[in-house]
Amino acid sequence: MIYELRVYQAVPGQMAKLQARFRDHLPPIWKKHGIHAIGFWTTLVGESSNQLTYILQWDSLADLETKWTSFLNDPAWHKVRDEGDSDGPIVASINNQILAPTAFSALK
Repeated sequence: MIYELRVYQAVPGQMAKLQARFRDHLPPIWKKHGIHAIGFWTTLVGESSNQLTYILQWDSLADLETKWTSFLNDPAWHKVRDEGDSDGPIVASINNQILAPTAFSALK
């Protein structure tokens, strides 16, 4: 297993819309593509309180590439994204890292 850490910086004033997108719309689309989220977090103390962080679990880099590409090309995702951004973008930036668990990690 590998894990993808994704950090979304919301456009100021748009965190509620960003959270609603992940809470209300993405789970069924991701399920259709076999994408598994470990969890979602907001930043309580740190660089920015306007961030949504989440972790995805993948079998391999090839699994990530195949499933993420399929998701990005899904018309249902395009509809959710376009409707959410109809009054302007809600995401200012996205950063991600691909993580491999250590031998002593609880997640393997």
